[in-house]
Amino acid sequence: MRLTSFTDYSIRVLLYVNVHNDRLVNIQEIADAYGISKNHLTKIIYQLGKLGYLETVRGRNGGIRLAMEPSEINIGQLVRKTEEDFNIVECFGGDHSGCPITSICTLKGVLNQALFAFLKVLDSYTLEDISKNKIKLKELFG
Repeated sequence: MRLTSFTDYSIRVLLYVNVHNDRLVNIQEIADAYGISKNHLTKIIYQLGKLGYLETVRGRNGGIRLAMEPSEINIGQLVRKTEEDFNIVECFGGDHSGCPITSICTLKGVLNQALFAFLKVLDSYTLEDISKNKIKLKELFG
């Protein structure tokens, strides 16, 4: 299982904003901290705002902040909302034309169990859990 960069960056944005929860954060500083395109981050932050994870404050002294408590942001749910699909293999998506053994294959069930196990682990963590080392993270961000 591999997460898209959109999901990866979404988690990183929320982590950064949580570490700097004492102030509003701007997109450019997140881009600089991670070495990610500001344009790409703008799309991610917009989507995280639509999903209710971030609140944006417009204006000269504007920025972004968490729209909910870090303990309420479940990583598994975030991944489900930011990933486009979880089709590990082609038969997950309903396209069975490429594989001649689809009708008798048991691998799909095994992979499905693995996917559910993966998500179950993510469901057991919140943003608060993954940012317990705030002081060290803040030091790394500069």
